[in-house]
Amino acid sequence: MTRKPRDKRMTIDEVVAELESGMTIGIGGWGPRRKPMALVRAILRSDLEDLTLVSWGGADVGLLTRAGKVRKLVYAFVSLDSIPLEPNFQRARQAGTIPEVVELDEGMFQTGLRAAAQRLPFLPMRAGLGSDVLVNNPWIRTVTSPYDDAEELVAVPALKLDVALVHLNRADMHGNATYLGPDPYFDDLFCMAADRAYVSVEQVVDTAGLTVDTPVQRLLLSRMMVTGVVETPRGAHFTTCTPDYERDERFQKAYAAAASGSDEDWTAFEERFLSGDEAAYQAAVDAFAEEAAQ
Repeated sequence: MTRKPRDKRMTIDEVVAELESGMTIGIGGWGPRRKPMALVRAILRSDLEDLTLVSWGGADVGLLTRAGKVRKLVYAFVSLDSIPLEPNFQRARQAGTIPEVVELDEGMFQTGLRAAAQRLPFLPMRAGLGSDVLVNNPWIRTVTSPYDDAEELVAVPALKLDVALVHLNRADMHGNATYLGPDPYFDDLFCMAADRAYVSVEQVVDTAGLTVDTPVQRLLLSRMMVTGVVETPRGAHFTTCTPDYERDERFQKAYAAAASGSDEDWTAFEERFLSGDEAAYQAAVDAFAEEAAQ
């Protein structure tokens, strides 16, 4: 008897229903680029709290820290690119409302994911030596090479994740997924570092369709890495999802202005864009775009 690969299609709400407070959640993408924002918005609407967030951060970190859902944040940066410092994150850091913060060198962050992906407790590297990363995180230790060089190296601890959330361009129902833009952004490492991984995509296609218009080398995720697949068009908005769409700069400016403004400014933004489900969000975004066209 031949078994077919499992159909792993899920809804946004079904994914969030499988998450629990207190989990360590890794969020893929890179700053304001190809973030699984539909899943982030669903977490925002949920009762989840006390989360450990691991991210090359953008608005995902900003939204969840502003909502008080993050107990511990592990990050290398939190940026919106054209707005260098994510304003909700900046507000949370300045107010001291994130209980625990771990800021890592970008190379150390990647190495921590690699260690977790390989099921190792740590991996050695030179990045971090002589820096304040070790001063501010004294629990990160060094090791001495057992070979003749006896070199001191940073023992970067594994960034083991309970769950990874990533967004790609296309997937099949089984969890094989491809990116069509310029960069994989380490989404495969997030998935391999996690006990469970959920991928949201612009479109679910049949397996053969994944490589019709793009090289097989862009098939970043295999079904063995993925627990669930969510089809959610514009699910990365307002971040990029090249070539399907670029970053919504006008919306990002409005988001940043509200985040940097008064509590009333932020409440008005929340009520307009974040008070309903994903369909309501997309409808509000469309209405916002139509205003600019008038």
